Amino acid sequence: MKDQVSSQSLFCRLFNKAKPFLAVIFLQLGLAGMAIIAKIALDQGLSHYTFVVYRNAVATCVIAPFAITLERKVRPKMTYSVFAKIALLGLLEPVIDQNLYYAGMSYTTATFTAAMCNILPALTFLLAFVLRLEKVNIKNVRSQAKVVGTLVTVGGAMLMTLIKGPTMDLPWTKGTVNNTSQTGHPVQQDPIKGALMIATGCFCWSCFIILQAITLKAYPAGLSLTALLCFMGTIEGAAVALAMQWGNTSSWAIHWDAKFLAAVYGGIMCSGVAYYVQGVIMKERGPVFVTAFSPLCMIIVAILGSFILAEEMYLGSVIGATVIVVGLYLVVWGKSKDHIPSSPSTNQQIAPVELKASSIDTGKGNPDDDEFVGIDAAAAQV
Repeated sequence: MKDQVSSQSLFCRLFNKAKPFLAVIFLQLGLAGMAIIAKIALDQGLSHYTFVVYRNAVATCVIAPFAITLERKVRPKMTYSVFAKIALLGLLEPVIDQNLYYAGMSYTTATFTAAMCNILPALTFLLAFVLRLEKVNIKNVRSQAKVVGTLVTVGGAMLMTLIKGPTMDLPWTKGTVNNTSQTGHPVQQDPIKGALMIATGCFCWSCFIILQAITLKAYPAGLSLTALLCFMGTIEGAAVALAMQWGNTSSWAIHWDAKFLAAVYGGIMCSGVAYYVQGVIMKERGPVFVTAFSPLCMIIVAILGSFILAEEMYLGSVIGATVIVVGLYLVVWGKSKDHIPSSPSTNQQIAPVELKASSIDTGKGNPDDDEFVGIDAAAAQV
């Protein structure tokens, strides 16, 4: 009997430790599926402005009932400061990032887009450093790894953008190269323009992640926060779409096709569920941990893209993606001592302290490592 109880206790402890990893892997699987579906819908003529509006509207309709029901007793009072943060969150990711991301994807491929998004952790680190959320001790090995990893990641992104190289002939893509969209029009390829859009979108995404971590401290109701920022994203996205597509009513038409699937899947999986899940993970591990598994999304998209979309893979892109992964994990290794796992029974008591002590990853970290400025300072700046 004691052995059975002991084994159950061990399983529970292992599962609690594995939960953040399982959640973030689930998140990357959902994002990979979105990249493939969105690319198909964009090639069919879906306007990314309209897509953003529909996606966030679906997310609002799906998440709002859960937020109203499950968080009615724990939802904190709305303040002007929190509302301003939510409005800014709705603008940063649901509007600016998503529009630039899908516009960049229309000029490139799903695989290229997923690989470029691997610069997100490095941008998050740079932004935190500029905002003085994180101090860097250049004499410390882990601080050096963060700086070098950031530079390597950016270099890999430039390598992917500027160097094409020979085509990698894969057995299942021979004779099936897709150079035209499903509307019959040639697919317009402009990797440099697309890369600039994706990189700018990733910067906005990085700002969104840091601001979400700050907002969750003042407004810890995760479902309600997700529903509100998706609602704000719908309103702000609709204003942008109407301004950019004035008089073009056909762009709002949607049928039972890949466009409809992209809006529903994106709204439920990548806006509603993803925002909430990443918020839960950030409370325990911090924003950089959420972005640390980006290469997994890139690998899944590369495999699915070559099979489903018959996308060509170039040697320059593969080398650049590899360099990005190396740089990314230098940053992650440099951050690896910033988190001290806590026992489940003490999570509630120490969670606020964790958020306060670290700017990017929660937890006090190793005393021999870098010192961090608290998120409270960032909240004051915002």
